[in-house]
Amino acid sequence: MVIALAQLMVVLDATIVNIALPSAQQDLGISDGDRQWVITAYTLAFGGLLLLGGRIADLVGRKRTFVIGLVGFAAASALGGAAQTSGMLFGARALQGVFAAVLAPSALSLLTTTFTDPKERGKAFSIYGALAGSGSAIGFIVGGLLTEYLDWRWCLYVNVPIAVIAVFGALALLHDRPGHAGARLDVPGVLLGCGGLVAIVYGFSEAEPRGWTDALVLGLFAAGVVLLVTFVWWQSKAPVPLLPLHIVKDRNRAGCFLTMGLAVIGMFGLFLFMTYYLQVILAYSPVKTGLAFLPLTAAIIIGSTQISARVMHRVPPRLLMAPGMVLAASGMLILTQMTVHSDYATEILPALVLMGLGMGLTFMPVFATATAGIAPQDSGVTSATVNTSQQVGGSIGTALLNTIATTSSTAYVTAHLTTGGDRALIAKEGIVHGYTVAIWCAAGIMLLAGLVAALMVTAKPLGHDAPADGALKESMA
Repeated sequence: MVIALAQLMVVLDATIVNIALPSAQQDLGISDGDRQWVITAYTLAFGGLLLLGGRIADLVGRKRTFVIGLVGFAAASALGGAAQTSGMLFGARALQGVFAAVLAPSALSLLTTTFTDPKERGKAFSIYGALAGSGSAIGFIVGGLLTEYLDWRWCLYVNVPIAVIAVFGALALLHDRPGHAGARLDVPGVLLGCGGLVAIVYGFSEAEPRGWTDALVLGLFAAGVVLLVTFVWWQSKAPVPLLPLHIVKDRNRAGCFLTMGLAVIGMFGLFLFMTYYLQVILAYSPVKTGLAFLPLTAAIIIGSTQISARVMHRVPPRLLMAPGMVLAASGMLILTQMTVHSDYATEILPALVLMGLGMGLTFMPVFATATAGIAPQDSGVTSATVNTSQQVGGSIGTALLNTIATTSSTAYVTAHLTTGGDRALIAKEGIVHGYTVAIWCAAGIMLLAGLVAALMVTAKPLGHDAPADGALKESMA
């Protein structure tokens, strides 16, 4: 329960500020072009440093790292809540991401090494998968309540009491062996990997104001690719690599990492656009907007705990993951038809339910398959890689889809203003047009995720994975 509480805090914090964004933007004078950094500063620091966090967990011990992450996360949250400038808020969000990168792999590796019995693992990962999938949506509900009845700053302050409870629970209940003396930190790997990710995400964000063919944008993309290629080369040469290549060379794990990254690109795009669509276009209040996401949360939990958990031991993971992505993409395709006058019950709700069921079918088998049968000394870095794929997907998805949406909106408005008409209506229609273009792209990315899962993930049902689980138990004895 302590691990679940910490994981929920980390995951929902990726989206809890989304509903507060309009209020925070107005309060701190953040420009439209910069507002996405409230999201991407967190997800980018989180995703970029997760592999380092996994190695730190292996080096100093998972329980100690878990507690340090909780304390630092609470302090960064308090700093963000007190922000007086946009730079201070962006910095605090990045700092939250840094400590989340320490906290998250500790949580998942503690879970992995605590539950080794196949049935217990299934139950534990069904809960973890539900939290990982629904935590983002829960963030919208909590964010709506806090923004409307208190202040947007409480979307950050709320983490402090949660972290305090989790720290006391961890000190009292969690047990862990000492860290591995042989584990070392791969600093060049951190600089190369994180630098490459930052360059690519920054390139996506700059493509909107500057254009895709701008020299700076192309330079950022080129630098990002070079840094990431160099990162892979260095990992094959490093004495103690940040990401041991044998982890990603495993076909099933590689398929899970890629499926997760692609799936989250679409999901984060949906959250960002639907938040602004409901508040700006349909004039929903923050609380009403948060409640509008409740069916999505319920569908994710049902898909994860009532469907995936019940059949995961009888069918191969890809028979859950691939159909899950097709379901989610179907929900996205429904949303491509939305207009400035769309009805929530008939046009938005069915899409959210399909999306939630698809994500629920996908998340749990991804987490369970990626971490099944790993050696204890690699549990931290493997757990971190699962989370990295999730956060990097979120960073790229927010920057890329926001750029596509904004560019499409501008083109639509420019073309239609020349014909005359109601400027306010044309502006709203332009915003929605941008969203639908980006959602078309997101649907295609989700279908690609389904294809990856179907072709790459060839693992047998996890209930039949006795040798791997037995080896794990034996190595821990």
